[in-house]
Amino acid sequence: MPYTNVHRGARISPTKVRPVVDLIRSKPIAEADSILRMCKRRAAVYILRALEAARENARSAGDLSSDQMRRLIVTDARVDSGPTMKRFQPKDRGRAHAIKKRTSHITIAVDVK
Repeated sequence: MPYTNVHRGARISPTKVRPVVDLIRSKPIAEADSILRMCKRRAAVYILRALEAARENARSAGDLSSDQMRRLIVTDARVDSGPTMKRFQPKDRGRAHAIKKRTSHITIAVDVK
């Protein structure tokens, strides 16, 4: 049974998060943790929070032994687009340009291989 965590409404565009999520998919949880800590992209912070929460969900369920906790791998890592906030920037001659502030739903699932 996979243990999941969903970070909803992260204030970062899904196109910026997807390349970082691709780095950790199907990796052991310790390796994924070190990859995210060394990654310089801002999306790594959001993904690391979701990964740590998924690990804590597995720990708090109480179903796993300490050996199984060490063998956890990232089984599902995906990013979906969340709601978009629409803002307007005033421009010359009374015009306005739309600005779309995109959000992301980051889903991380871990399970014992």
